[in-house]
Amino acid sequence: MNGEPDLIEPDWPAPPGVRAAFTLRTGGVSRPPYATFNCAAHVGDAPQAVEHNRAALRARLGLPAEPGWLEQVHGSHVVTLCGAALEPADGAVTDERGRVCVVQVADCLPVLFAARDGSAVGAAHAGWRGLAGGVLESTVGALGIAPPALLAWLGPAIGPQHFEVGEEVRTAFMRTDPGAAAAFAPNARGRWQCDLYALARQRLAALGVTQVYGGGWCTYADAAKFFSYRRDGRCGRMAALIWRS
Repeated sequence: MNGEPDLIEPDWPAPPGVRAAFTLRTGGVSRPPYATFNCAAHVGDAPQAVEHNRAALRARLGLPAEPGWLEQVHGSHVVTLCGAALEPADGAVTDERGRVCVVQVADCLPVLFAARDGSAVGAAHAGWRGLAGGVLESTVGALGIAPPALLAWLGPAIGPQHFEVGEEVRTAFMRTDPGAAAAFAPNARGRWQCDLYALARQRLAALGVTQVYGGGWCTYADAAKFFSYRRDGRCGRMAALIWRS
């Protein structure tokens, strides 16, 4: 436990002045079952451990301000970071330098956005409920940037091999997009293996966001790097952050 968070830096052509990062579960001071770099204050971890980890994250990244930590509710509401108190939301955007958008995940899909000219950034928390409810569409709308002028990065999420869902999840997507069927594979238990990455790419493509990067991790399968709520139940949360420096 060294207090120095381990990170993934998105591999995407971010414009100058846009910075982004994704925290791994390692490098913090939280004790099991939150070991060790838990960023979330709502999961039952010791408050002093969360405070230490967040301070270490600010120092490690040289953040210009405290991130805009959201109360996430698996919905589609998106807020604009402007200094006011934040209501519950699952996405945040800003065109101001020095404000840090962040979402927390432990299987749900984090999606980061940046305008190609660097003028605005955003982050979305996209579990299956948020995806079906339109959180990506809401985030793109809140950015106010023409979709072809946006970049998107898909961070670590539970992979299709381990994300088993019921018919109600498939129906929620098929109701508005029959093409979503391609993201669901039947299994031997009469249920479905769901590909969050494929669903996100389909929705981004429908919006006109064609420059999409990342994807391909599985939080469930890699316990050394990632928290996974479905695998562990009680666990910490990782953070996906983006800001204009």
